[in-house]
Amino acid sequence: MPTAMKQHHSSSGPPRETRRGVLRRLFAWGAVAGLGSSARAEPTDPERLAVEFVNADAQRSIDRGLAFLAEQQHEDGSFGSSGYSRDVAVCGLAGLAFLSGGSTPGRGPFGAQVTRCVDFILQNTQESGFINVPGSGSHGPMYGHGFATLFLGEAYGMTSRADMREKLSKAVKLIVNTQNAEGGWRYQPVRRDADISVTVSQVMALRAARNSGLYVPHETIDRCINYVKRSQNADGGFMYMIQGGQSAFPRSAAGIVALYSAGIYEGPEIEKGLRYLMESIPRGGVFNRESHYFYGHYYAVQAMWHAGGEHWRRWYPAIRDELIARQRDDGSWIDSICQEYGTAMACIVLQMPNNYLPIFQR
Repeated sequence: MPTAMKQHHSSSGPPRETRRGVLRRLFAWGAVAGLGSSARAEPTDPERLAVEFVNADAQRSIDRGLAFLAEQQHEDGSFGSSGYSRDVAVCGLAGLAFLSGGSTPGRGPFGAQVTRCVDFILQNTQESGFINVPGSGSHGPMYGHGFATLFLGEAYGMTSRADMREKLSKAVKLIVNTQNAEGGWRYQPVRRDADISVTVSQVMALRAARNSGLYVPHETIDRCINYVKRSQNADGGFMYMIQGGQSAFPRSAAGIVALYSAGIYEGPEIEKGLRYLMESIPRGGVFNRESHYFYGHYYAVQAMWHAGGEHWRRWYPAIRDELIARQRDDGSWIDSICQEYGTAMACIVLQMPNNYLPIFQR
């Protein structure tokens, strides 16, 4: 067991489960909740799928990455260094990385870290439902709100805390009430312009909340679907804003996932989008941390997971091996946002075959 795990596992807390034990426990829970039904990815048995794709090198890489995140968590539950300290998006993504490994609030090897993530986000949920830390670094506060709400939605499905439901409900209402006339969202919680990138973070948050039992209006999702479809270019990629623009890999991966999250699993938009994404399959090329590398691959691996078949079988081993090769000696991955962000994203990508989180399942 990595040293960092030992340091963060309280002897007074629940005993650490083996990876196989976590798989069995969550598979049993998923079978009851209908979470093991990813129809397009094969094989469907979660344990066999994880063993097939998450090889020994990948598991070592994941263990080191999660241990690094645990070491970097601040006492108040937040993460983030440099200009992104205490950013709620980084905290939400780190929490998703722990959940993707089988930990849940208060349970598993990183149960304490998950609980601290939940507490930090709840403490910074305003009365309006807006999840934000004033003065903290951010690429745009609605990005943070989206990722934080997504994490809360996933975590709430694993616990029955009344305070989580109350604040998650407010966070969802804020998203619904700030959708603009085009059907999307932008950096600020106001009904003005919209872009594909912020929009996907909101629709994933809404999907997670709906999965956990909260009400999301159908018309909100219908308008979002219309916005995303209008954002697609003829080449299958997606423009940043519907006013026009060229396609690019990161936002195109996000656009496909927005459709999947909204319940669109097939059709010409999906087919064209997947063809476009496959042109960017990882080939061990030069890593440019300024090109939204982790952001793009966070969404691309989800798109390929939903697509299944040869899309998944070609894509996942390629990004898995590329990420393993780029991990730093301390267990982290570097990114222009911050190393905690890059590490959380990498761990989520590598753990996709675990099939634990409802938001990543069809």
